[in-house]
Amino acid sequence: MMGVMTSEPTTDLPFRTVVAGASRQVDGPVDVRRIVLRVAAAALGVLVLVGGLGIIVVRSMAEQEALNDASQLTDLLAKTVIMPALEDSLLDGDPGARQRFDAVVRQRVLADGMFLRVKIWSPDGVVLYSDEPELIGQQFVLGDDQRKVLSDPATVAEVSNLTKSENAFERAQGRLVEVYRPVWTPTGRQVLFETYRTYESVTARTGNLWRGFGGTIVSSLLLFVVLITPLLWTLVDRLRRGRAARELLLQRALDASLDERRRIAADLHDGVVQELVAASLLVAGAQQQATGKAAEQLGTAAGAVRSGVSSLRTLLVDIYPPNLDTAGLAAALDDLAAIVRSRGVATSVTIDPLASEALSAEQQRLVYRTTQETLRNVAKHADATAVDVTLVTEPGHVVLTVVDDGSGMDDATVEGAVESGHFGLRLLADLAADHGATLSVATAPGRGTCWRLEIAP
Repeated sequence: MMGVMTSEPTTDLPFRTVVAGASRQVDGPVDVRRIVLRVAAAALGVLVLVGGLGIIVVRSMAEQEALNDASQLTDLLAKTVIMPALEDSLLDGDPGARQRFDAVVRQRVLADGMFLRVKIWSPDGVVLYSDEPELIGQQFVLGDDQRKVLSDPATVAEVSNLTKSENAFERAQGRLVEVYRPVWTPTGRQVLFETYRTYESVTARTGNLWRGFGGTIVSSLLLFVVLITPLLWTLVDRLRRGRAARELLLQRALDASLDERRRIAADLHDGVVQELVAASLLVAGAQQQATGKAAEQLGTAAGAVRSGVSSLRTLLVDIYPPNLDTAGLAAALDDLAAIVRSRGVATSVTIDPLASEALSAEQQRLVYRTTQETLRNVAKHADATAVDVTLVTEPGHVVLTVVDDGSGMDDATVEGAVESGHFGLRLLADLAADHGATLSVATAPGRGTCWRLEIAP
């Protein structure tokens, strides 16, 4: 039956989204390969992280050990080679003393290639000796650390900063390890002894430490993976069995709920409803035989009984809609429309057979519950004279629309009802969200209401 609409909310009113559709998260079968790949990826990530941190730590340790070695070796050279060969005349610029000292340095310090450069400095920054002749006699500003070791004797080793002008001849060698300490002539005159070594000693020490450290880390991770594999397999198997058990329990709960609904509906239909129908007939018969005020009271009682029967039948449809599983979605929606028609609201139902066939059983139940709730709202709250229910197919969706010509709602009412107050509208939103559907509404005061449900089959 088609009603005559007094308003058309779908023509110019914008739709407001109540629930945005989203893909439902359905637990699939346990993917062992995916779990193993995740564990392998996690182990690889740990290896990379530990390896990166290990490189930093090992390089720092290697550099410190190389600096310590260079410091000890320079101390040994200073005591056993440099100071015994150092003459006071070298400090006075004697060429002979410089030649004799140069011979000792080249034979006993530079010969094996371990050291690249040797310098002897005066306290005021003059290069008294260097294996690079062009440096001899030049004066540079000593650094704070160099001046400190002269005032407070010590041996200092560091990775050299080759940006200083004094290092013009060392820059081509790359990074170098620099060591300096004070030495004394036979008469006690103090000078600064400085050596330079290649950074290869640090690199070699880093490689040695990393081979031991890295081998330990890799073997430990491999052993961890081997040990955890049986445990992982056991957990996966338990997960499978637990999921199967949960699915079985859920299905049993659903079946039990459906059976209970069916039993309650049958008990009500065959018991209370039939008894009330019989009581209604008896009261109606007694009314025909009575006269006066008694007849009027009996008529009121008969009407109340018939109203109770109608309410119970509506409740039966709510509890267990038999036509949804037997006659199909169209017949079930017609039953809902008949309930609204019985309350004086002209109601029409238009269903595209292709739309109904495209829906799963669960989605058909969503359409039924949504239609049921919207029609209930129309009958109770909308003060409508007509309502249209339509189910059609659109590209990628099946769309249910329920349009009434009632009093409509403003935005504040819709928002407040859906979010916190109105049980029926909250139920509509929850139903749509549970099934990953999109629910929207177009309404305005005095313009009626149009509910739109979009379902992706």
